[in-house]
Amino acid sequence: MVTRVGMLGMSEGNGHPFSFSAIINGYSESGLRDAGWPGIYDYVCRRHASEFGVGDMHVTHAWTQHAEQTARLCAAAAIPNSPADYLDMIDEVDAVIIARDDPETHRRLAIPFLEAGIPVFVDKPLTLASADLRCFARYLRQGVLMSCSGMRYARELDAIRTRQVDHGQLKLVRGTIVKDWTRYGVHLLDAILPLLDAHPVAVQPLPAGHDSVAVIMSDGMIVTIDALGDAPAIFRIELQGNRHISHVDITDNFSMFHRMLWEFWRMIVEKRPMVPVPTTLTVIRTLMAGQLALATGKEVSLDAIELP
Repeated sequence: MVTRVGMLGMSEGNGHPFSFSAIINGYSESGLRDAGWPGIYDYVCRRHASEFGVGDMHVTHAWTQHAEQTARLCAAAAIPNSPADYLDMIDEVDAVIIARDDPETHRRLAIPFLEAGIPVFVDKPLTLASADLRCFARYLRQGVLMSCSGMRYARELDAIRTRQVDHGQLKLVRGTIVKDWTRYGVHLLDAILPLLDAHPVAVQPLPAGHDSVAVIMSDGMIVTIDALGDAPAIFRIELQGNRHISHVDITDNFSMFHRMLWEFWRMIVEKRPMVPVPTTLTVIRTLMAGQLALATGKEVSLDAIELP
């Protein structure tokens, strides 16, 4: 039995269709080398053959907005089918991965499959629109929709996640990332919030020449997040407590994506959410509150973002 997966979509600067497909299917050395994503080629080629594959999933169909890009994707990961219209996949796949990170497209792409009962993974961020979040919420609760950043599963955070490192009472948590809050803030929210016992209650904008916010937690602690814009790659988390201070640089994309895709496969098999639904909703509402705070220059309570 094979779980046939459709890989759908492409957004500028995001090579996830190539990395996700290669992790699931394995890859063609020449096809991936010539695909135009040297960073992905580099970290994929360094992995042992035993590390590829995700359950019984196989990417059997691929569609992007450009036929030439689709052809490169199919060549990179031995994907046999490339329909002219992504809706043609509905009767031919068992699950879909929407591997593009422009959230305004997600509802249009995902809903036809969800309405057909086909499980869907949506690349981060799921949405930045309240109406879309209300629409998606019921599918999250049904265990047929999953969306998160791979950083939720970063191996570099394992020791902190399992409390092998005792920071004591946390005083401050800081995250630093490239690009902008709107598309990249979700990485740090998904990585940091599972490490904490408290939950976000508000977001304040901070004065800076880039997107910078303070996420106020229910216990009064502050999580500061800086999205540096165009800058050398950095995905850093710092935790400062009364017993221990540490910083973590997240660099192992392959492992985090592999773990994330396994969780998607588990959702398909077990027919239940792998990420608690309130957690997904909190991450997106915090992201939306931060977007509004940066736009208005004012603190925004999560209560101002309607809970679906």
